[in-house]
Amino acid sequence: MLETTVQDVVDATGAALLCGRMDAAVRGVSIDSREVAAGGLFVCFVGERVDGNDYALGALEAGAAAIALTREPAEELVERAKVAGRALFRVKDDDPEQFMLRLAGAWRAKNAAWTVVGVTGSVGKTTTKDMLAAALAERYRVHATKGNLNNLIGLPLTLLTASPTDEVLVCEMGMNHPGELARLSACARPTVALITNVGTSHVGMLGSRENIARAKAEILSAMRPTSEDQGGVHSFLAMTSDNDFARLIEDEFARPAGIEVIYVGGSTSAQLHAEDIHLDGEGFARLTLSFTDGLRLDAKLGVPGLHVVPDVLLVMAVAERLGVDRHAAVMAIERMPQTHMRLEVVKRQGRPRVIDDSYNASPDSMASALDVLSSMSCVGRRVAILGEMGELGDEARRLHGYVGAYAAAKRPDLLVVVGNEWASEMAEAALTMGLSEDRIERALDVDEASRVIVPALTEDDLVLVKASRAVGLDALVREVLG
Repeated sequence: MLETTVQDVVDATGAALLCGRMDAAVRGVSIDSREVAAGGLFVCFVGERVDGNDYALGALEAGAAAIALTREPAEELVERAKVAGRALFRVKDDDPEQFMLRLAGAWRAKNAAWTVVGVTGSVGKTTTKDMLAAALAERYRVHATKGNLNNLIGLPLTLLTASPTDEVLVCEMGMNHPGELARLSACARPTVALITNVGTSHVGMLGSRENIARAKAEILSAMRPTSEDQGGVHSFLAMTSDNDFARLIEDEFARPAGIEVIYVGGSTSAQLHAEDIHLDGEGFARLTLSFTDGLRLDAKLGVPGLHVVPDVLLVMAVAERLGVDRHAAVMAIERMPQTHMRLEVVKRQGRPRVIDDSYNASPDSMASALDVLSSMSCVGRRVAILGEMGELGDEARRLHGYVGAYAAAKRPDLLVVVGNEWASEMAEAALTMGLSEDRIERALDVDEASRVIVPALTEDDLVLVKASRAVGLDALVREVLG
């Protein structure tokens, strides 16, 4: 974790020191006052419901060595800090995000020997990050993003909780707007980048898939070709050969920056590709990995669905380039537990089997989840409970309609749509594409779905639950599982 001094914090962030000694030590960073450790730095964020500045005194009492404030401190706080010999900062421009990015960037620069692998893409970032961390841990001391802390706050936390003894950092890097990945890249300075795909997530913010591709390519903006401070690791970008914007990213971003691009999947000329791909009765992918040197490895994935196959290829390509034993990497991926709320298959005694994919949703991931539902064995009914998708902008009506039509093509025994206007769009599209009215149920919210749908489910049913996070279908999963 971060080990620095008050002086270094001031130099890195431009924060104003209100009190405290410049040579005082700081170890660790927290943005939650309940997690403040003795000697650490507490950064005050202002949220919709909670103002971190209100908890500064509590953080001081918990042993914080320094507190970064985003408003003028109360006299009592200043006096208590002086008496205790603690440091108080006023964050420059009262912008805690930029404070964190600058501090994390300085910590990254101090640990220039780290190999940082940045993972981005429209769909599959978290699962890919988890698989990559598991595979690389077969050779290296790995520090990885927890959960999906991949934004302008989460990425700095990932860097700041890494230790000088770590060798590889696997950093999930997300974005909603143009310029965000450039800021994250400047902070993390990736050695290796991996773009899973270019889909329609955030199309409402960015306007088109091409704009999304260009925004994803910002991950390359702070990458450099091989240099002494990367421990001899040759910088590269990994993408799938069926990414229809891959050539744009290579020609306009990677090649001008001197970054090599490697491809997986598709043709046999790729670094590796998959053969004999099929799903078993439980919907889990089975495949053979074929490498350019002739090595062939069978893999049995613990993540359901065919959509994960390209992600496995990307992970194995990166692992191979970083010198991980390929047999060991495959075994690590096979042992990896399912990622919570991302196509997580859960079964409890006397309750339906649930495919919990309630964390987030886009049109692409909706289709993949419906594929999983239709491919898994089931003695009862296949039930798809789908909520609305966010951040689609002017494309919302069309893309919700596409999801409804795709659901109809998969012929679930019951389709439940949760929400208002866009949920109705899914239902109408499903009807238009031939799914009968008696197989479609509508619910305005989670509470209504719980009252109407949950009592009708049996333990033999297979239930997919998926929506954007704001819909809150994770609460419905808990109801279904009892």
